[in-house]
Amino acid sequence: MKRKRGENILLTGTTGFVGGRLLRELSKRGLSPRCLVRSVDKFRRNFSDYPADCVFEGDLFGSDTLRKALEGVDLAYYLVHSMGGHSLFDVAQFAERDRWAARNFVRAANKAGVKRIVYLGGLGEIADNLSKHLMSRHEVADILESGLAKATIFRAANILGAGGAPFEILRYLVERLPLMVVPRWVDTRCQPIDIEDAIAYLAGCIDHPATEGGEFDIGGPDIITYREMMLIYARVRGLKRVVISLPLLTPRLSSLWISLLSPVPAGVVSPLLEGLRNEVVCRENRIRQILPLNLTPLEVSICKALVEVSRGPGRLASLQACFLTKSCIGQRERRLL
Repeated sequence: MKRKRGENILLTGTTGFVGGRLLRELSKRGLSPRCLVRSVDKFRRNFSDYPADCVFEGDLFGSDTLRKALEGVDLAYYLVHSMGGHSLFDVAQFAERDRWAARNFVRAANKAGVKRIVYLGGLGEIADNLSKHLMSRHEVADILESGLAKATIFRAANILGAGGAPFEILRYLVERLPLMVVPRWVDTRCQPIDIEDAIAYLAGCIDHPATEGGEFDIGGPDIITYREMMLIYARVRGLKRVVISLPLLTPRLSSLWISLLSPVPAGVVSPLLEGLRNEVVCRENRIRQILPLNLTPLEVSICKALVEVSRGPGRLASLQACFLTKSCIGQRERRLL
């Protein structure tokens, strides 16, 4: 039986925010990677026509399906994160689940003879008293690098796009609250990256041997504070908003009321907010020489995400409508030319 082009690639996390978009991009490039999914039914909602023999239902916790999915694979994308579940009570276990899954994956990849693993982790320096969320990303990267396969580690901060938790939290906060009372982390610096730029790095690294066995910080062209990000979103939408920080407001309390305002569960919001105390800015930009991109400015990224929310294909559970002013759409189109 003739093998499909790209069948020596395994993609995990294909029902997630990043994994699904990466699968679409690889498919555009004529590749048909194998997909390891926990639910074929959920996968088929977005990829109804994908070849059945390239879809494996299983998980990373020692299942026999993982072994079968890795047979004959040369390159594997590891895009699985436990986060914190649906409630605050789940947060304590997510880091251990991440370590357990990564160790199982490395053992299976070693046995299968996988040559390369590509992982998308998080920015933040260990010396800066990292949050559990960001520390877990570093731990998973270390585990993946400990195997026989060469690991390519991409480290990103906030990845902005319709349906992603960072953008949905931003969207619901600014849309619904004329006065935003937030913790002091609002003045922490970050370097957000547009989802399409992140996907371009993940897909493009296949063709660049220089990325094998390396760690690369990836970020957009804007280094800003979270306060500035909120105000930029408001400006894009033509909204008047005020942001006030309170030193005594904890991430735990913030996660509770943000989960009430947005569709993002408190168990996901909590580790994300805890990580906002850490500055997440690229410390090196070597990837820009290996894979030169015309990086997307934050304003354009917000416009693109809002257009996708209102017009598709990234349909959300929310019924909230997002409308762009003509000036914003015009600005987006000019910048994309």
